[in-house]
Amino acid sequence: MVASPSLSVRDARIVFGDRVVAGGLTFDFPGGRTTCLLGRSGVGKTSLLRWLAGLLPGSGRMQPTAYMAQRDLLLPWLDILDNVLLGYRLRGDAAALKAAAPRARTLLAEVGLGDRAGDRPETLSAGMRQRAALARTLCEDRPTVLMDEPFAHLDAVTRLELQDLATRLLAGRTVVLVTHDPLEALRMGHQVRVLSGSPFAVGPAIEPPGAVPRDPTDPVLLGLQGRLIAELRSAP
Repeated sequence: MVASPSLSVRDARIVFGDRVVAGGLTFDFPGGRTTCLLGRSGVGKTSLLRWLAGLLPGSGRMQPTAYMAQRDLLLPWLDILDNVLLGYRLRGDAAALKAAAPRARTLLAEVGLGDRAGDRPETLSAGMRQRAALARTLCEDRPTVLMDEPFAHLDAVTRLELQDLATRLLAGRTVVLVTHDPLEALRMGHQVRVLSGSPFAVGPAIEPPGAVPRDPTDPVLLGLQGRLIAELRSAP
């Protein structure tokens, strides 16, 4: 993996349909660290992530990234290994596809699916499918990774386990993670920012103490969770 850069957004304008989601947007994502974004539904979190991925019009475009959506988006007619290699298949580079195959198998083993590479997605549980989606995201080997509510549809225990796994496998990358869950943001984020308003503004960085992933029962973390919930409730 190449070195993960810091990302600077300067005077960016983001448009979704006929709505200006953000204008004059300026802030930084520190290199090699995870920034978690919180905000009320509809504030523009997903629009920001899609803009960062180059999927929305606007000014101040960012560099190519790997993108992990809310749903696993596994193709049912491909086995798990081919789903992990999907980006290489779509780009039509046979040499790159062949070179990436061993890495894909290694990643599947790391996420606990080494023995399921030849299975179809419908044979996997929801948690297993999200593990496969995480492996696919990492297989792109981008220094910057965008994640949009990747664990939102999982049970509480599986969600905690995948938070731990993703934190380990994403170490050293520049990660932008959108979530509705303040505790998830505080567990995984080196910094947490709240989006509010329309067009939205980005609040100051909150930097929880301790190494990630943090203990969800830590009283300090729970206190910060209460602070974030209050901030979200009072946000316009």
